[in-house]
Amino acid sequence: MLLGYDLGSSSIKATLIRASTGEILGSATYPKQEMPMVSKKPGWAEQKPEDWWTNIKNATRELLLKTRAPKEAIKAIGIAYQMHGLVLIDKDQNVLRPSIIWCDSRAVEIGKKAFHELGREFCLKNYLNSPGNFTASKLKWVKDNEPEIYDRVYKAMLPGDYVAMKMSGEINTTISGLSEGILWDFKSKSEAKKLLDYYGIDENIIPEVIDTFSIQGQLSSVAASELGLREGTKIAYRAGDQPNNAFSLNVLDTGEIAATAGTSGVVYGIIESPRYDPLSRVNTFVHVNYQKKKERYGVLLCVNGTGILNSWLQRNIVDGTSYKDMNEMAMEAPIGADGLSFIPFGNGAERILENNDIGARLSGLNFNRHNQSHILRAGQEGIVFAMNYGLNIMNEMGMELKTVRAGHANMFLSPLFREAFANITSTTVELYNTDGAQGAARGAGVGAKVYANYEEAFRGLKSIETTEPSPPLFGAYEDAYENWLRNLNN
Repeated sequence: MLLGYDLGSSSIKATLIRASTGEILGSATYPKQEMPMVSKKPGWAEQKPEDWWTNIKNATRELLLKTRAPKEAIKAIGIAYQMHGLVLIDKDQNVLRPSIIWCDSRAVEIGKKAFHELGREFCLKNYLNSPGNFTASKLKWVKDNEPEIYDRVYKAMLPGDYVAMKMSGEINTTISGLSEGILWDFKSKSEAKKLLDYYGIDENIIPEVIDTFSIQGQLSSVAASELGLREGTKIAYRAGDQPNNAFSLNVLDTGEIAATAGTSGVVYGIIESPRYDPLSRVNTFVHVNYQKKKERYGVLLCVNGTGILNSWLQRNIVDGTSYKDMNEMAMEAPIGADGLSFIPFGNGAERILENNDIGARLSGLNFNRHNQSHILRAGQEGIVFAMNYGLNIMNEMGMELKTVRAGHANMFLSPLFREAFANITSTTVELYNTDGAQGAARGAGVGAKVYANYEEAFRGLKSIETTEPSPPLFGAYEDAYENWLRNLNN
């Protein structure tokens, strides 16, 4: 058996699979309500890493109770985690402050200044991205604004690094993880020393680098006791949520595309040579299967305001109606929602908008024509249109989109969402019964050599539903998108 964890910003999911078949033996999610994000100032977003660990323990206990799996049968653990966060610890492995998570915008200006002063050409050629609002810039913010905390920092980690440390007592990270924090120099194939020097950050603050698929540590006696697992169980895989989502869908080679639409919406495509967007509106990172002799990179498009918009609509527009019923209500409105447009950028600075935070807005509302169904449809279409806006940037980079793979989860559960996505992007959408926790479990199997290769790891992974573009709908969706663009640019 293999155990996978997916540390999201909303919840922790733990899944146990049978290694020989990929069969899901059980899953547990904790907490049952969404984990809170603390926003002390506009654009800020923080979570307590200690709460992640508490929820991991609770999810594990629930999973073991459900499955009654003998702990001795679990051969390896994999970890997927929310990208771009910053966790700071002291020499005793104590957390020094809440984690500054992925959708926090406080470091935007720091990254912009670095991009300008280090030089656009240098940053793009060496880091494939602007330092932007990523982990390195967040660390600089702490240095400048909380020097008493920064002076006590022993290591700066990503959320997955923290979880692995809590499990094993060992502190390390991956090349893929460093690249997502703009802490990796693609040209020198080493830590981003020049950026660290520019920020005045000691490179020793960066953890030791280990392989994504490898024995990264073993469960300590303390962690094993807290989790109810066997001491010495191998931790054999770690990856950010979007590279891991692609891995969970067996998206590993050039031209393959993965998508997800949870709290944020992401399209992630694989290339074999480092490329970048000149304005850093989409971002290139090291993919999980990167090797020096067989390079693989992931180009990531992110829209922050995706599932979080849908949950806002659920709480504030339809008074807690189920998502299934919301999807049915949305389909009562016509394509284009009778002229109503939802601009979904209400969850921090948006990379596809050059790290601007323009907020969300509803445009074209008419009190005599529009009702809840129009608002719900405009919300789903607005998310799809925002993702299409970013996909056009990926097209400019030479990425050809034909088929997109996604997990049967979150916004992709909505037939309307799938229809809108397939038709405005002219792509086939294939849904698979998998998710990040399953991907992490399969990754652990690869890292612990339970599987001989990737092909063996994905035995049994099959498409469960396909949505093809429908040419008769192209015109209506194109008109709706053009209306959305006009409202975006006004």
